[in-house]
Amino acid sequence: MRAFKQHFIPMVKEFERAVDFLIVYTAEAHPSDGWVLPENRASATIRNHRDVQERCAAAKQMFDLLPEVPCPVVMDEFNDETSVAYRSLPERLYILRNGIVEYQGGPGPFQYDMDELRSKLEAHREN
Repeated sequence: MRAFKQHFIPMVKEFERAVDFLIVYTAEAHPSDGWVLPENRASATIRNHRDVQERCAAAKQMFDLLPEVPCPVVMDEFNDETSVAYRSLPERLYILRNGIVEYQGGPGPFQYDMDELRSKLEAHREN
């Protein structure tokens, strides 16, 4: 969440006139009844979603903590179609142009390369 606030939100604001941003909420990356980082165990309160209503409630809970999200947020299908197609768990950054993947970042948050993403976005801003 810290990387999201520190890097992603400012990047969206910087490039919002050049590209469209979208967040897709998928399955919970660290559910309380699944794999949780030891340092996050006390704060892990969202369990694996058992139905679409639970996923929707979890997405709302997460984004209530981030009222400054400067782009649309949508939710993946309950069958995880988007997550599977884009191998997005736990989280991943992409650039798509006309339905074609132009950039696929490493699995986040530890393998993000925000400088690499920024250079790709710069190219779009110049076009």
